[in-house]
Amino acid sequence: METQLIARAGLPFIGIPAGGLHGVALLNAVRNGWQLARGTFVALQHLRRARPDALLTTGGYVSGPVTLAASWQRVPILVYLPDIEPAQSVKAAARLATRVAVTVEDSRAFLPAEKVVVTGYPLGNRITRWNRATGRATLGLPPDALVLLVFGGSRGARSINRALMPHLEELTDVAAVLHVSGELDWAEVVAARDRLPESVKARYHAYPYLHDEMGAALAAADLVICRAGASVLGEFPYFGLPAILVPYPYAWRYQKVNAAWLADRGAALVVEDAALPERIVPMVRALLTDTPRREAMAAAASALARPDAARRLAELLLALAQEG
Repeated sequence: METQLIARAGLPFIGIPAGGLHGVALLNAVRNGWQLARGTFVALQHLRRARPDALLTTGGYVSGPVTLAASWQRVPILVYLPDIEPAQSVKAAARLATRVAVTVEDSRAFLPAEKVVVTGYPLGNRITRWNRATGRATLGLPPDALVLLVFGGSRGARSINRALMPHLEELTDVAAVLHVSGELDWAEVVAARDRLPESVKARYHAYPYLHDEMGAALAAADLVICRAGASVLGEFPYFGLPAILVPYPYAWRYQKVNAAWLADRGAALVVEDAALPERIVPMVRALLTDTPRREAMAAAASALARPDAARRLAELLLALAQEG
């Protein structure tokens, strides 16, 4: 996935051997440990050639070799934590870091407090260039209707897709539905869409994935249903977008913590993955037909926005490079 995204951005990409150690079988842990050792020396070779002024890392097991190599080369290291609770890789990188940037103040409790700077979640022009009018015009959505956005990332969230599809007729009664299904289930979504009555098809807008137009979808929506990856902490506050969050149930607790943080501040509702099929229609109807409640959630989300986060993170990285 990273290879494709970096290529779209027109940037050079160098792969580093790596593998995860947490929650894997012993044999895989041994093999991955060897990959991490190889990766450290590969990263060291690249760093010696490139002679960088600073390193920015956001965690993940591939960050281990690069961070360690940068530390050996005395390159200043900036760790950025997108989620609220850090993974083990971020905690390890933070020990070697010069500074640790975080999305929200609550993350300070998990990290070396003296290194932490709260920047917010950085958003690029791909997201921020859109507003409600331009987003709806680009995606062919009606300018005055309520819009429900449902998405699950580049590969999609199968349980969310399958919870949505049987209820399209009921949901399109209250809103135009913008469904970004992911590539994995696209054939299934197309087959289901083709079986819909024409009146429902007119209010159902499905895409396998949106690259540059994802900001258009967020700007156009009145309510969103999705997972609770780190981007929800930045993108939804920026647009003042109320959310129904469905944390991924088969991973560590990061998404649950992200979802709870927004819900505790009145910006989102949280529903368990297994409960979504029976709750999707009543939850959506309740929010889309209760304008004061939805507006209160939107205001709560907007109050959490840090629109200058990308600039603050960039300034922090440049300062480290100049100090080094």
